[in-house]
Amino acid sequence: MLGFFSWFNGKTKIKRFMFIILLGMVCTCFAFTYILQTDILTPIDILKVVGLFALGFLLIIVGIIFIQRRTMEIVVEANNVNSGKGHIANLNMKSLIFNRTMYNEGPKVVVIGGGNGLNTVIKGLKKYTNNITAIVTISDYGRVNTESKKQLETLSFDDIIESIVSLSDKEELMDKLMNWKFKNNKLQDIKFGDIFLVALSEIYDNLSEGIQKSINALNITGKVLPSTLDEITICAELEDGTTIKNKDEIPQVAYEKIEKIDRIYISPSNCKAAPGVLEAIQEADAIIIGPGSLYTNVIPNLLVKNVSKTIKESKALKVYVTNIMTEPGQTDNYSISDHLDAIFEHVGRDIFDYCLADTGEIVPEYIRKYNLEGSDVVDQDIDKVTKKGIKIIQKPLSKIEGNYIRHDPDSIAATVMELICNDLKFRDKQATPQYMFLNSVLGDEKKIEKKRIRSINNNKKKKQRELDEIRRRRMGNRKPSKFNTKYRERIESIQTTEMKKGENMKLYSEMEKRQEDNK
Repeated sequence: MLGFFSWFNGKTKIKRFMFIILLGMVCTCFAFTYILQTDILTPIDILKVVGLFALGFLLIIVGIIFIQRRTMEIVVEANNVNSGKGHIANLNMKSLIFNRTMYNEGPKVVVIGGGNGLNTVIKGLKKYTNNITAIVTISDYGRVNTESKKQLETLSFDDIIESIVSLSDKEELMDKLMNWKFKNNKLQDIKFGDIFLVALSEIYDNLSEGIQKSINALNITGKVLPSTLDEITICAELEDGTTIKNKDEIPQVAYEKIEKIDRIYISPSNCKAAPGVLEAIQEADAIIIGPGSLYTNVIPNLLVKNVSKTIKESKALKVYVTNIMTEPGQTDNYSISDHLDAIFEHVGRDIFDYCLADTGEIVPEYIRKYNLEGSDVVDQDIDKVTKKGIKIIQKPLSKIEGNYIRHDPDSIAATVMELICNDLKFRDKQATPQYMFLNSVLGDEKKIEKKRIRSINNNKKKKQRELDEIRRRRMGNRKPSKFNTKYRERIESIQTTEMKKGENMKLYSEMEKRQEDNK
């Protein structure tokens, strides 16, 4: 009973539409009453009666439509527990709806890659859907393992573990658990996640099934699939003919030899896709490739038998997320089109519909830090990309985390979901629960983003006022000189530049010292 009355709460915004229906009923009843009380109806009376009937029925229909629409929005908001709006709605409507059902019916998204880039995308997508499948490569073959790993005959499942952590609702706790390294001598350098996955793969038929069982046991949404269960080695051939058969050594050797990577290949070349990989690609609404290390994380997944072929044949939206910075030894001086050409040379064209690129609005001081390590901003050669038949979408996709430039998971996820919403609109599916859910969450995220930007601007203004106040107190009653008034901004700019130069010199000295230690 309390659940019924909660529909009349002011936050539900339904009473206004009920008033419209009531008004329509009044108009209709008045028209009936007018007919019964009037003996002779003149043409003007007939027009009045018809007008009242039409107005009454119109108001009733409009009220019913908007109540149904608002009811759907309430369901969407209540299931959107990732936002503050969802928490409020869920408290009001807890007795009426089952939480998270809309997430289970969300779009099916496949993310292909590895490393931090893949996990960044997953973190953003969690706000919109539970139907996320992460496809990653396992390639530790050829790597020198510790004695404890050799005894246990286990590989390092780093990418799979990090993907499981990213899919968890409690990332911090899951990260501590899965990445905990044992201190016991026999288990030294082995993570709990490694032992956990090995145990499951032995209990069940294969590693792929074991991973899914672990996700179910840990109550984690989405799936993590290895691209193949075959023992593969990721190899590289440089332009001078040098062959590298260890994934970890590829960037280092290429950087030291100052040679570009000519091609990447996996051995054996005919390895089969793991169970569920091709099916996930076929059923996907969107396929996201990247960001991540181009030659060691992205391309190897596409080289697995039938993976790139299935992606090309899929009707899903295919999106490539470009890297923000180049990687020493892998993509030195690469532009966006160079990244795409490298993928096309390995798996052929027509694999992408869209390309997401950052607008490049990054603070120069952070770029300089990357320059000292041999990285630079990926060149935005938009014209070359569009000539390849790929639609490029430029948005601010980067953010600063500590001293690093990272992809913004919320921006990437929102952009992908906007593409899915536009596709649903194109297919005239605006009335579907999936569209209304995505549209509602996107609306909430845009409001949050506006508040965040407003807060940043307000903080900047506040700091500027504080600086002005400090300057005023120092000056006392003295008026600033004409020189200081005219060139104040220039002076502040020079002071800031000098300070940054000092910081960069310190970083450069640390880099030189580190290089000497390595030698």
